[in-house]
Amino acid sequence: MDGVDAALLRTDGEAIAEFGPGLTLPYAPELRDRIRALLGHGHGPVQAVSRDLTAVHAEAVRALLQQAGLKAAEVAWLGFHGQTLLHRPDARHRRTWQAGDGALLSQQTGISTVADFRSQDVAMGGQGAPLVPLYHLALAKHAGLAAPLLVLNLGGVGNVTYIGGARDEDLIAFDTGPGNALIDDWMLRHTGRAQDEGGAAAARGAVNAEVLARLMDHAYFAAKPPKSLDRNDFTAKAVEGLGVEDGAATLAAFTAASVARGLSHLPQRPLRCLVCGGGRHNATLMRLLTQHLNMPVESVEAVGWRGDHLEAEAFAFLAARAVRGLPLSVPGTTGVRAAVSGGRFYIP
Repeated sequence: MDGVDAALLRTDGEAIAEFGPGLTLPYAPELRDRIRALLGHGHGPVQAVSRDLTAVHAEAVRALLQQAGLKAAEVAWLGFHGQTLLHRPDARHRRTWQAGDGALLSQQTGISTVADFRSQDVAMGGQGAPLVPLYHLALAKHAGLAAPLLVLNLGGVGNVTYIGGARDEDLIAFDTGPGNALIDDWMLRHTGRAQDEGGAAAARGAVNAEVLARLMDHAYFAAKPPKSLDRNDFTAKAVEGLGVEDGAATLAAFTAASVARGLSHLPQRPLRCLVCGGGRHNATLMRLLTQHLNMPVESVEAVGWRGDHLEAEAFAFLAARAVRGLPLSVPGTTGVRAAVSGGRFYIP
């Protein structure tokens, strides 16, 4: 819930031809609070929040076009993910819900828009997440990186892409556990700022081993992929009673330990781990990951990728794939019964 990431990408949905500029437009605190109030249930003024959220996306698109010196007519497609309010892909619910109005965004920007990337996957028995692995594979090919490779995304939830080779069938992906969400919520509650900037608070704290063991005693970690999480599936209740810094340290260790537990689901030990998402800015978390994974752990910038723009690029890439009817997900990434495309199309 930091804001809107936007990036330009020249691609046919298979190969990457050119990386364009990117930017981030933060949410206003008032909008962030309104979104937070809808998380996990979607009860309340969803339509008004969705409209205002879409307007921020349109503003980000216009700012990026101005930065790039482009007109809207020079952009073929806009990939619009929206803000996830609820993710319940299990057989009982079969639901994933992203706030945002694709038709309105197309009208406000004048660009043909692809939205609703996840629903078709969920309808066909998949988890609807993670969806970025096919872009991770394209990036790895573009950079000529050796397999097996692990790409770890640390957003609100942590997820990994295991790249075992050059084919879509060589991908394994799943949510590992919490990413930054618990740390952010803990810091917001205790300091009024929704992040542990640079991991400074965690660096001053001590990991409570007993609490960490309790956090790791969760059935999710033993479950085999495919599997995915809603942002609110884990809570920081176990660290209540700890000081601010010890709580931050323990929650950071929880994220690292949950990623390490996920290695047991992979066919081979990766050669290295590349980290994207906001969590890569947390130096304490990166140090803990190196300790828990016992392998080289680096920010994606180490191989020339743009960590702040990577997910925005991914949905541009997936939009190009959707337009061509190419798969957005495969059995190894979401557990969908067969490779499936998706997306809804809005023409201004």
